[in-house]
Amino acid sequence: MEVRPHRLINRRKTSKIKVGSIYVGGDSKISVQSMTNTLTTDVKKTIKQIHLLEEAGADIVRVSCPDKESTQALKSIIKEVKVPIVADIHFHYQRAIEAAKMGASCLRINPGNIGSNNRILEVIKAAKDNNCSIRIGVNAGSLDKTLLEKYKEPCPEALVESAMHNIKLLEDNDFFNFKISVKSSDVFLTVKSYRQLSKICNYPFHLGVTEAGGLLTGSIKSSIGIGQLLMEGIGDTIRVSLSSDPVDEIKAGYEILKSLGIRARGVNIISCPSCARQAFPVIETVKELETKLSHIKTPITLSIIGCVVNGPGEAAQTEIGLTGGGQDNNLLYLSGIPHTKIASKEIIKKVVQLVEEKVKEKNN
Repeated sequence: MEVRPHRLINRRKTSKIKVGSIYVGGDSKISVQSMTNTLTTDVKKTIKQIHLLEEAGADIVRVSCPDKESTQALKSIIKEVKVPIVADIHFHYQRAIEAAKMGASCLRINPGNIGSNNRILEVIKAAKDNNCSIRIGVNAGSLDKTLLEKYKEPCPEALVESAMHNIKLLEDNDFFNFKISVKSSDVFLTVKSYRQLSKICNYPFHLGVTEAGGLLTGSIKSSIGIGQLLMEGIGDTIRVSLSSDPVDEIKAGYEILKSLGIRARGVNIISCPSCARQAFPVIETVKELETKLSHIKTPITLSIIGCVVNGPGEAAQTEIGLTGGGQDNNLLYLSGIPHTKIASKEIIKKVVQLVEEKVKEKNN
């Protein structure tokens, strides 16, 4: 599909790594991630949640491994899921080694937190032996004390210095199969840290605004931070961090990518906020369509506009369009061309039918 010049994104050139079956960086698609919030030792619940994330479109899922029992549970979990599993490790190097041996596709660690160089070497050996990548996860909330003493508070320079220190630890030990994140709950700090780091290294970036908040607040903060960076060509995999159902993180991630034309999944509804000119109840119609079309995975563009002011113009840019008309004469468009008039009470049934027909057409 042709991209208009004003929508072109010049993506940052990076190395490419593999997380299980998923490539990250280089010319690979920008992947969407989430993290389980079940007890990892509750294998059935964890598998069930990962399956729900897979159904929502997750490319990669992270699982917390705070103890030996959790890393041992990984083997049973990984056997039952399709997506690559990232083991979330913080301080104990043995957990990282165990997770790699249990089949984790990636280890999320800070090498500087692991301990001595010998311990780092052991973790790297386990990663190499088990074809396991690493994510260097720098977070403003857990910076090294020496950096806090040096900079007085978390700042872009501190996050970047921490990242570069950890990068050097891996490079010095001949390990290059890694990606990096420099996250903060502060949007400004997050964006500026990634920008600075992008100028001095070419490793893939995992983007996210950490601890962003609840569903609404967190989605907005994340779309501002992640969206800015993606528009600048920075970022290779994303996680929208929400105090909500992990499935919501996947949905929000795809909405960010859809908005930028980077990846499409499901129905992208363009709709007006409604006003006194609306010829049918726009808000209720959109809500019902979102529910009835939530099972669609094939990319489809749909415009739902309540009147003729902007309706025809939006319909010209979408595969299926609906414009409100007077005396219950609403007009449906297909690929920008007027198709048929429709009464308000028939909108839901007819639009769902047209979308499903379009899906069949695309998939044949």
